Amino acid sequence: MSDIRKRKADHLALCATDEVAFRERTTLLECVELVHDSLPELSMDELDISVTMFGKKLRAPILIAAMTGGTDAAGAVNHTLAKIADRRGYAFGLGSQRAMQREPGTAWTYEVRKVAPNTVIFGNVGIIQARDQRTESVQKLVHDIGADALCVHMNPAQEVVQPEGDRDFRGGLEAFARLKRELNVPIIAKETGNGISPRTAHRLREVGVSTVDVSGAGGTSWVGVETLRAEGGAKELGMQLWDWGVPTAASVVFARQAGHDVIATGGIRSGLDIARAIALGAKIGGIARPVLQAFNQGGEAGAEQFLERVENELKTVMLLTGSRTLSHLARTPRVLRGALREWLELQA
Repeated sequence: MSDIRKRKADHLALCATDEVAFRERTTLLECVELVHDSLPELSMDELDISVTMFGKKLRAPILIAAMTGGTDAAGAVNHTLAKIADRRGYAFGLGSQRAMQREPGTAWTYEVRKVAPNTVIFGNVGIIQARDQRTESVQKLVHDIGADALCVHMNPAQEVVQPEGDRDFRGGLEAFARLKRELNVPIIAKETGNGISPRTAHRLREVGVSTVDVSGAGGTSWVGVETLRAEGGAKELGMQLWDWGVPTAASVVFARQAGHDVIATGGIRSGLDIARAIALGAKIGGIARPVLQAFNQGGEAGAEQFLERVENELKTVMLLTGSRTLSHLARTPRVLRGALREWLELQA
């Protein structure tokens, strides 16, 4: 097995467990209290949870978030979960397509459009790889999988712990500016588990990026993933930085304040989490590791059952806050407590 396939296989196996969760830091979504409405004057049947992303209507504000690609097992995960996303009207995100470029024989593991002809699909490339490639090469990645938008992921914390990771992160902002000018699909600036600060959110907006996937701290620690693969000094560094990052709830607010459309990922586990994120300013919420775990435990039916529960939780919270639509939910009264209030005092 090649090095990149081995790394992808390691990532998939580790993310199927809870070993790679943040240890102490949380998403801080638990600090968001939505106010109960005893007289909602609504029927569950009239709730509208639809949302439009990149010109396509999603039946629910749910993204099966970027996880994997590049191995046979990853291909099975991608194709099954993309099929569920298409059937249920969710968006679907692919893992990094770096393996697809290095080993064209793995391309099929990312080619999910054939089983998901209608839904929104996000491609995925690292900002460092995008920086070092011509736009035409990045465009080919998008074209080959029929993506509606491209996630360009930022992951310096993961890379510095990863044994084979990058160490030079110069030129990333200019790469975002170039892709925004030259790529023929929208781009999404995506973190990978360490969140978005006010400074990052504003700099991205200044170069024209308008959508951010915050992937905040509190869910899967990709520093933790790489720490479990590392040895020696890299392992020691990773142990120190395992809980590094901006919590998801704060990241959502920072990105929205900077004027972005916000995708909330990073420790989202329930419909209540998605509702809280939308109340903070997110457009949709994405779930990754819990969906993978449900798939591993119960196959396609298990994953779909989990997502059905998430959707039902979201609708119930909407009813109990008197929110007929997601726009109403975004304006529902909320109380912010504790550490989240402290984070929100941070300035750009």
